[in-house]
Amino acid sequence: MAPASKGNNKKAAVDAACWMFNIVTSVGVAKLTMIPVSCILEVIFDKMRYSRDTKLSIALVLLGVGVCTVTDVSVNTKGFIAAVVAVWSTALQQYYVHFLQRKYSLGSFNLLSHTAPAQFGTLAVVGPVLDYWMTNKNILSYNYSAVSVMFIVLSCSIAVGTNLSQFICIARFTAVSFQVVGHMKTILVLILGFIFFGKDDLNLHVVLGMIIAVVGMIWYGNASSKPGGKERKSHSLPTSKSQKHGDLSESSENDENV
Repeated sequence: MAPASKGNNKKAAVDAACWMFNIVTSVGVAKLTMIPVSCILEVIFDKMRYSRDTKLSIALVLLGVGVCTVTDVSVNTKGFIAAVVAVWSTALQQYYVHFLQRKYSLGSFNLLSHTAPAQFGTLAVVGPVLDYWMTNKNILSYNYSAVSVMFIVLSCSIAVGTNLSQFICIARFTAVSFQVVGHMKTILVLILGFIFFGKDDLNLHVVLGMIIAVVGMIWYGNASSKPGGKERKSHSLPTSKSQKHGDLSESSENDENV
């Protein structure tokens, strides 16, 4: 009985690991769509134009991250709906953060202090409902301990720093640049995972994906910083032409009067 019990426990652990890995890779696929969605928002609302090198560098980053993170994907209805809502809401939030900072010249601390209460109120109301819908578990039924409370406080503290760094980066650059930089976090998470938890899953496939992603990020930084690499369409040319035409007509009238 002992060997059979040990084998069943091992199989359950492997099944749980596979389930967790499928969830992680599904989230990875959803994160890969963040950059295209952010680009669509900037093209629609800001009339942004991307050069060919900038587009190719973004595609290279997505290819590299996809190669090293996505292996097997399992999709269900609830997960798909949650992924769509998460991607579009996050993209809209990051675009709106950049829009507010650019329009009102707001600092990162100032904007964070004004948006944090609204985010807290929204999550306090919507969060428990979504948790129960997704997991069939009530958040109030959890048996809180000193250790769990400590990690909750630690997680909240790290989240404040994460949000602040997000606001600083988006204010300096754009939501698309923030997403490209964010994929570097994915690469670092993989590297730290291999360092602290073993190199069993480290292979040429993963290393190649990391190299492709890093090269794409370097290329994006170089391409987007060049003139014309990423710019808004200017609508001032027709106005200037009409003004020049008006000036010429006024000058001709003055010549006729003379």
